[in-house]
Amino acid sequence: MDRVELLSPAGDLERLKITLLYGADAVYIGGQEYSLRANATNFSIDEIKEGCEFAHKLGKKVYLTLNIVFHNEDLDGVYDYIAQVVDAGIDAFIVSDVMLISYLVEHYPSVEVHVSTQESTTNLKSVQFFADQGVKRVVLARELSVSEIAEIHASCPVDLEVFIHGAMCTFYSGRCVLSNYLTNRDSNRGGCAQICRFAFDIDHHDQKFTMATKDLNMSHHVQELIKAGVKSLKVEGRMRSPYYLATVIGCYRKLIDAYYENRLTDDLMEEMEKTLSRVANRATSTHYYFHEADMSDQYYTGRQEASNQDYLAYVLGYDVEKKQVKISQRNYFKVSDSVEFIMPNGNVVSYTIKEILDEDGNSVEIANHPEQILYLPIEEEILESSMMRVPVSKE
Repeated sequence: MDRVELLSPAGDLERLKITLLYGADAVYIGGQEYSLRANATNFSIDEIKEGCEFAHKLGKKVYLTLNIVFHNEDLDGVYDYIAQVVDAGIDAFIVSDVMLISYLVEHYPSVEVHVSTQESTTNLKSVQFFADQGVKRVVLARELSVSEIAEIHASCPVDLEVFIHGAMCTFYSGRCVLSNYLTNRDSNRGGCAQICRFAFDIDHHDQKFTMATKDLNMSHHVQELIKAGVKSLKVEGRMRSPYYLATVIGCYRKLIDAYYENRLTDDLMEEMEKTLSRVANRATSTHYYFHEADMSDQYYTGRQEASNQDYLAYVLGYDVEKKQVKISQRNYFKVSDSVEFIMPNGNVVSYTIKEILDEDGNSVEIANHPEQILYLPIEEEILESSMMRVPVSKE
């Protein structure tokens, strides 16, 4: 049985490598042209090539977004750019412009074409239309229910992809011009200023008005989406931190694997829900999947977005002879603290810090310098690229 794909965002090369190591089957990235996340670092041609080589060695894939709304001037150089990224090794394009779909299918048949969620595809006839154009996958609009997805899949000739976690757009699949109107930044050409998250004054009222959505969280419903016929489960967040991506992708990796291995339990879903809640800074909901979106899915009268300092250190390596883990500090910790190491293989190692050594071998009591190189004695081998965090169970 082919397993559903777990698809992760990656805003730069570091995030690409982290998220693939932590369990993503594929990543979607933006180049320095024609991407809807212009504020992300994004990838040069050389970085796209390096990312593709890294992914392919792991047997994984890289998809490139080419999904802005194209104006005439945007077409200058696009065909040369397409040739360069194909040579760099990408596995698929994510596009929304019908003209580009026909061009890519005709000129690059070995590279898949995926229709972006920006196309707002919500019905079977539209999916069939794109299938007739030669696309291999449609990223469905985020405004569909699970039952609607299942109905489309029943007569669907192409793969279906849906979002499972992350920020949602207040407007229909990203078709918004508030950013254009208020800041002259085109949200459909990569410049969204996230006006929907602004707090607006209301005449004769002390309270602010907001229209922002809560984040999407489908960690309790992976099985429903798989049974509905979804081929790829997509996480939002090309601008999210490496720690966020490692945590979110690691959780969904465990949930997906547990489903196929007949060990998906309520306890596991609760554990993953708790872990996910520790990296979220907004409340979450299932949005359109089980009901028409309503006030329970939105923030209308203010909200709190509080980040924490759970992420303590990044693991650079482990010395087997000395039994020491080499780390780069990210947030404050001290001797006697209880911590956890989350590893790319999914294992979690609990540990109480007995001693902290600096690069000169001196003992220090606290770690409070960002990115300081430190060493911790620990018997169990900790894999490179692991991350040290505050224990999830700690309230």
